[in-house]
Amino acid sequence: MPATRKSMSEFRRNPYEVLGVSGNATDQQIKSAYRKLALKYHPDKNANDPKAADMFNEVTVSYNILSDPEKRRQFDSEGFEAVESERQDLELDLSSLGPVDTVFAALFSKLGVPIKTTVSATILEEALNGRVTISPLPLGQPLSRKVDKQSAHFYSVTLTEEDARGGLVCRVKSEKSRFKLLYFEQEDNGGLNLALQEDSTKTGKVMSAGMYFLGFPVYRLDCAVNSVKNPDDALFKKLDGFQPCEVTRVKAGTHIFAVYGDNYFKKVSYTIEALCATPYVKEKERLRDVESQLITKRAELSNFENEHREVLAQFTEMTSRYTQEKRTIDNLLRQRIELHASYTTAHQLKRSSSKSKRGFDKVPKEEEKSKDKKLTTERSKKKKWYNIH
Repeated sequence: MPATRKSMSEFRRNPYEVLGVSGNATDQQIKSAYRKLALKYHPDKNANDPKAADMFNEVTVSYNILSDPEKRRQFDSEGFEAVESERQDLELDLSSLGPVDTVFAALFSKLGVPIKTTVSATILEEALNGRVTISPLPLGQPLSRKVDKQSAHFYSVTLTEEDARGGLVCRVKSEKSRFKLLYFEQEDNGGLNLALQEDSTKTGKVMSAGMYFLGFPVYRLDCAVNSVKNPDDALFKKLDGFQPCEVTRVKAGTHIFAVYGDNYFKKVSYTIEALCATPYVKEKERLRDVESQLITKRAELSNFENEHREVLAQFTEMTSRYTQEKRTIDNLLRQRIELHASYTTAHQLKRSSSKSKRGFDKVPKEEEKSKDKKLTTERSKKKKWYNIH
């Protein structure tokens, strides 16, 4: 009996196994595991090592499955087959791309193709080894600077016990350019480990990103997860990328943030600001309420999607029947009008005239020949009489 061909999924390792996390791992745990492994096997650190390149690709594919809520749900229920047909959006390290690849990536991004980018492995390694320059960022004092593409500026924010109880907000905005806002945890050896990352999004006329440590869950919205091809599904997928930030509160002490230039060619002009949230009591309560309502709506959307699909199927069926019934009724009414119009005297006269014409056409040929012969004889006599004179 010939051997059957095995699918690619039979040769793949479980993505949870690849990243070294459990099946109920949180979003933040998955990200942390991915970043450590991606840094370990990154091509920049393992030149001419095919095994490291394979591991890096396996880690990246595994992360793209588990970081997307929908793909993770599909994998958990049906395995690799459920996600094999889906387009795998790999995260690009722009610092490792050549000039030509960078141009193509920028072009596709300009055309609206969502391209995920990751922080340069060089930056992460320097931070992990404690080889970065950190500037102080006083609370309530905005600072404007320019950062090179695929480079980062590091800042330290110091909180008192009172500041920490009130909460901390760090926001960055730029006129046009893309960037990433990063938050690092300090290791025992003095190094910095990337803990949180917020990609800039367009809000109004500017690009902005923010982190909110207010003592309650403040959610981040991953817009890349929300990109759908079918416009009818846009509403139901709108909150799929709505994921809680794992760090909700910070302690007194020094905290490290960084602004990473995520632009393709140019420097990024930005303004960064860190605020103690103590004076913003009303805003905190309103934000807490809005976040709670959005989480409720996300749960409700799942049920609403099923109801919508059922009603939409019924509507499609009714629309088809409506078109068919309208066509049938219009055809019957047209026949009715034609039949009504047939009841007229003019129509009967026309029919009689047609019958008379058909009767005249049926005159015997013998009678026609007799008439023609008589007419020829009369003409002959007249001619002879005319010739005598």
